[in-house]
Amino acid sequence: MDDELIDETDIPRSRYTRLPGKGFFYPDSLDEERAERRAKEAIEGSEAVVVADGDADGLACAAMVREAYDAALDAADFEAAIAARLGEGEESESADGEADEGSDDPDGDDPTEDAHAQSPVGLVAAGPYSIDTSLERVLAYADDDVDLFVCDLCPDDYEWIAEPLEALAESTASIRWFDHHQWDEATAAAVRDLGVDLVVGESDEECTADVALRSLDHDFDERWAELTAVTRDHDLWIKEDPRSDDLADYSYWAGSEEYATIVGAYGADLPETVREFVADRRVEKEARIDAAVDRAVTHEVGEWSVAVTYGRCSQNEVAETLREGGADAAVIVKPAGSASIRGSEDFQHAHEVAGKVNGGGHPQAAGCKPDIYDDMLDYAQHWTTEGQACKRVILAAFEAVAEEVAAAEGEAEDDEGDEE
Repeated sequence: MDDELIDETDIPRSRYTRLPGKGFFYPDSLDEERAERRAKEAIEGSEAVVVADGDADGLACAAMVREAYDAALDAADFEAAIAARLGEGEESESADGEADEGSDDPDGDDPTEDAHAQSPVGLVAAGPYSIDTSLERVLAYADDDVDLFVCDLCPDDYEWIAEPLEALAESTASIRWFDHHQWDEATAAAVRDLGVDLVVGESDEECTADVALRSLDHDFDERWAELTAVTRDHDLWIKEDPRSDDLADYSYWAGSEEYATIVGAYGADLPETVREFVADRRVEKEARIDAAVDRAVTHEVGEWSVAVTYGRCSQNEVAETLREGGADAAVIVKPAGSASIRGSEDFQHAHEVAGKVNGGGHPQAAGCKPDIYDDMLDYAQHWTTEGQACKRVILAAFEAVAEEVAAAEGEAEDDEGDEE
């Protein structure tokens, strides 16, 4: 493919926000090969390994573990790389707008290219649906008697992670698991039965950084308590400290090694170069939010007002804007084919809607990717019609859930009438 076709430099925002980021056009097989290679390089020979969610909370935990092991990287090279990105107007995005984990620069000009292999505490960024793969990679590449930490990740059920975790329980020196999500009691019990030190904080009071800070046997200075407080401010959606938005945005746009290194060195008070980078990217972020909000169309489904939009954007902010405009629920259809469903106090069925279209999640936040894309022609139609087929199947799922809710409410009223 001609690189100019996916180079956004001279393309109007109204056009390129209708398309996926460059990472979408990178084959999954090659992406998996690269992820496997980088994980191997990060894990092999490490004294400890951290498998962490790649958001601000999970990466703050990784930075703490490195601090405890005196294994932090030098921030200077990362700051130089950030300054270079600013000077070149460079963006690093994957299919859904998430930051790439560095580059594969054949000329070796990026001083942080091999950062993932430089710390004696290896870092493997993971998501909630890749815990098993990450554990399998630790099992494959870690030395015996390594210390393993798992941070800010919660498995849906034990069987999903059982095989690699049970093997790691036999080969590692220790496994410590810090989290703040709501665990199924049976899953938590099964993990603890292996000898894993599982510490789960109260999900509405603590973020995982809180759990790590109080659980790690290290004398952290006040900078780390402040980083934890600011991370919690965003992770629990308290939104009282303006620095928390900077941390959240920066973690979204930076690679995991970069973020863990910078906050490890500076805490919640990001250096000027990083603040400039975040401010520069935020201009684009806000413009994409505005574009997505302008594209939104509101539908009345049962008793709910559902705002549906399309585009490459920051989904939570778009959903919040649409809710402020009166929507009970918001659907953000993405150019990569997936969609985010966000609810409100008046709509707590997001997971039920997502469950009908190849997805799942929570009552007020869920995601899905309808099984409607058979080839690139389907994607071409998706982009040129702003996701019309995807929107139709999701709205149909809303209709089905509305009918189920109405039926359940009718039965409840009948039961009350019978009791009287």
